[in-house]
Amino acid sequence: MPEYRKDPVVRRWVIIATERAKRPHDFSVPREEKKEGFCPFDYGNEHTTPPEVLAFRPDDSEPNSPGWWVRVVPNKFPAVDPNIEVQKYGHGMYDAMTGFGYHEVIIETPDHNSTFALYDDKQAQEVVWAYVKRYNEIEKDERIKYILIFRNHGALGGASLPHPHSQIIAIPSIPKRVLEEMNGSKDYYDYKERCVFCDMISQEKIENRRIIEENEHFIAFAPYASRFPFEIWIIPKEHAHNFGAISEEQIPTFARILKNSLYRIYKVLDNPPYNFVIHTSPTYEEGKIYYHWHVEIMPRLTRVAGFEWGSGFYINPVPPEDAAKYLRNVEI
Repeated sequence: MPEYRKDPVVRRWVIIATERAKRPHDFSVPREEKKEGFCPFDYGNEHTTPPEVLAFRPDDSEPNSPGWWVRVVPNKFPAVDPNIEVQKYGHGMYDAMTGFGYHEVIIETPDHNSTFALYDDKQAQEVVWAYVKRYNEIEKDERIKYILIFRNHGALGGASLPHPHSQIIAIPSIPKRVLEEMNGSKDYYDYKERCVFCDMISQEKIENRRIIEENEHFIAFAPYASRFPFEIWIIPKEHAHNFGAISEEQIPTFARILKNSLYRIYKVLDNPPYNFVIHTSPTYEEGKIYYHWHVEIMPRLTRVAGFEWGSGFYINPVPPEDAAKYLRNVEI
């Protein structure tokens, strides 16, 4: 029978449409043709991007030249601009603000044809180190209130270039989606004096039906009220609100479970388009006791249509228990 499930954080309802239940091979995602031609992220084309703000390269190599294995540059066509002053103003009854912020691209590897799911452990760790270093550097700007690290994979996932890359956008306000999580987490803490994400981990370990993988520091599972087929969340097992405070000891285990989760999706769903986002607390200390940073991985297998837009509900044709089983059975 179909079932309504409620997200315990943002209190959003999801319909698990078991009458429409699908298996991995039932999802037909158009294959993307490899396009040959110029790529600004390839070796030798460093001069075509804005100057790098961070690069992992040999000490004897020149900036903005070949030799790097991870490179971070400002987006050439940014959504926001760090050189604009923050100004709020009104337009009649409407509110507006100048487009201040940071928009950067993490070029994850020189290999144009690779993808995060196929990196070795060392390369995955280097990408995560780039995330952390840029997060902590941008956080020093007191005008910034929120830093979002995300990855778009595949044209249907919003990637404008096929070369493997992630992005960072930092803005002077807190996104509505994050505010919903912050408010829901605070309400839960005020009522139960516990972190809702920590309780979620405990519940998942008790039931042991939706867990996909866990290691010393992190757990990956299909959330109980999954919005999308084969959605995965990765959460630190110890309470932590700020992604930028991840320890040197945790980076290898985080990089591995992130890479493995993406590899499971790659194998089960034949390299589908996806998005992942790192949700963390705002850049000040709000949320320290009640919020919990995490990663949300969302394969793009279904389309959000009229009912979803009109109601705020999501319809998911794959029970998360089934999704977890398929993903868990992938041999790493």
